[in-house]
Amino acid sequence: MDLLRSLPLGLFLEQPITWLHRLDPRIKLAWLLSFLLAPILATPFWRILLVGLLLLLTLSARIPLRVWRQQLGWLTFLCVLIFALTTVLPDGLNASHQPRQPVNGLVVAQQTTPSAESQLWNPLTWTKFLDSSAKQPSTADLPQPTDYRYVLLKFGSLTVTRRSLDLAIRVSTLLFTLLYSTNLFLLTTAPEAVTAAIENWMSPLRRFKVPVTEIALTLTLSLRFIPLVLEEFQNLVRSVSTRAINWKKLGLRRTVQIWLLVAERLLDNLLLRAAQIASAMTVRGFTTPNQHQVPWHQFRLRVLDWLAIAAIILFWGFRIFWSSSL
Repeated sequence: MDLLRSLPLGLFLEQPITWLHRLDPRIKLAWLLSFLLAPILATPFWRILLVGLLLLLTLSARIPLRVWRQQLGWLTFLCVLIFALTTVLPDGLNASHQPRQPVNGLVVAQQTTPSAESQLWNPLTWTKFLDSSAKQPSTADLPQPTDYRYVLLKFGSLTVTRRSLDLAIRVSTLLFTLLYSTNLFLLTTAPEAVTAAIENWMSPLRRFKVPVTEIALTLTLSLRFIPLVLEEFQNLVRSVSTRAINWKKLGLRRTVQIWLLVAERLLDNLLLRAAQIASAMTVRGFTTPNQHQVPWHQFRLRVLDWLAIAAIILFWGFRIFWSSSL
């Protein structure tokens, strides 16, 4: 088991280089924020459009099928499962629906008239009045003015209502958009480009004495440290598995002790790696990130980047117009 290659999310695709790779990381970060903010107070139809737009971007970038299947397999299964469960589960609307008028409204209206009251107290017309009132149609039998139905489907104990269907679409599409947009951004953007774009967008905060460069350096080191953590954990798991320990004979107490020793060893190895990185930076004369800046990327907007900027303006214009027209 190779944890560095079997993780379903958060991998960077080095080859092949698609047009999403060539896009400026600042523009891609703006698009990511747009995908994260656009579903707020949006209609279900708009959320479905966002899912379709993400799939269209993936297909247009010609990402290999093996990567696409690995990225979308479990996520699609999870979203479909959440959609199915939310659709058939109770919608949470516990209010009892009552008609605006009584069921026998026509009978009640006749009882309030003087003639009806006189017939009610007349013993000669008592049975005649009861027969005429029983023949009056109820409001439940009257034709409805529209085809609106709150309950869309009812199959035995499973009931699908308008509220449950709307809630299922909102939850499943929101989960898919949040996870897959972030994953697509990380799939086509190098870690150094991510931190450089964040530092560029946070540069106005320097006026408020915010350590932007230190934050970017910390984020870069943390992204570079994640593969080291996975590698150490993978090596420890392999070392335990090669010893062929019979876990059934050890019991719960000794099993916990062994895994505590493994966790302690993992922590020691990670601290040792961190100390080695700090020593390497000290030997190279690194003191502060402001005095030793390393320009990883020279940002320059190209024709594709300007087209992406125009597209994001149209995207938000359509989003605002769509929300205001509803």
